[in-house]
Amino acid sequence: MNKHSLQIALAYMSVVIGGGFASGNEVLQFFSGYGVAGVAGSVISAVLFAFLGMQIARISSVMQAASHKQVLYIMFGKQAGLVVDLILSFFLYGVGVVMLAGAGSTLAQQFGLAPLIGSVLMTVLVIGTLCLNVRGIINLISVVMPFLLVLVLAIMVYSIYTSSAAVEELTQVATEVPVITFLGADVPHWALSGLLYASFNIAVGFPMLAVIGGLIKSPKAAARGGMAGGLGLGFLIILLNIGLFTNLDKLQGVEIPTLMLAQNIHPWLAVLLSIALVCMIYSTAVGMFFAFSARFAAPETNRFKVLSAVFAVVGLGLSQVGFTKLVGTVYPMLGVVGLVLIIAIAASWIRTRNHSAEELASEAKRLS
Repeated sequence: MNKHSLQIALAYMSVVIGGGFASGNEVLQFFSGYGVAGVAGSVISAVLFAFLGMQIARISSVMQAASHKQVLYIMFGKQAGLVVDLILSFFLYGVGVVMLAGAGSTLAQQFGLAPLIGSVLMTVLVIGTLCLNVRGIINLISVVMPFLLVLVLAIMVYSIYTSSAAVEELTQVATEVPVITFLGADVPHWALSGLLYASFNIAVGFPMLAVIGGLIKSPKAAARGGMAGGLGLGFLIILLNIGLFTNLDKLQGVEIPTLMLAQNIHPWLAVLLSIALVCMIYSTAVGMFFAFSARFAAPETNRFKVLSAVFAVVGLGLSQVGFTKLVGTVYPMLGVVGLVLIIAIAASWIRTRNHSAEELASEAKRLS
């Protein structure tokens, strides 16, 4: 795997592994509540991550896409592509709201603060970053990603190794864990939950992956990078799921599961993880609110700054619904958008796999 493939793989993983993933709340609701079968659900997500990452990166590279909208236009046509783009932007805003709630839950669980305090602090940081253009902070926060991954992996491996609960006991506890809801009802099967989890995350990662794939001249290198990133994500999800399942007896009613497991190992480890989580939540929140505000105003303009502040404050109000409830509501609905993308990606790949770069580029230019 060359450096271009590695760049795509790391970028793919970075955009998906945000505060929600590392908190363990997503994985707990999507997989752990199904017991041992939830591991099979996480394997389904892993396979889909690899396939979808490979196809998005390949198609984007072949057509040298400069924007994810070009890829959407290729898959849906100009009018339908615009509608999908707007719907996608709306739900990505919802992810930003979830991050504000996640900041409140993290600080509440670790430091005993009222959830509103953490959410307000994160909202102020987001507004300050978007209005004052503190780009260096975002670059600095990106350094936290490797540290966070190593920390979470170490916590999971240690927690799996030291778990003493019997599988039968854990399976019984799993029946009491709230699973993800979809259209007002619990998702009835682990396989469907695995599909929804992959579709949600591909909806979140699609815009960045499409743009980065377009920067790579070799479609094969881009495809390898997308597949490698998807397999890496799959490995992390499976390990995190196993770690949470083997400790379900300690995690009932906990909003930030990984933080609780860190606390059980050592209080200072929990402090380090909480700081890393807040940094990742901050980075994800800024990215989501920036993308949403950019739909209505050019970045760095006064209009953009005002709208960013308004959207963030509205998001603060919405975030008070609660972290766990928002994850269980926003993510499955975004998963519906992701399902549409998955179908379109597969159909587009079948339709365009034999097209030349010139043919795809010409079609993209016609539709843009």
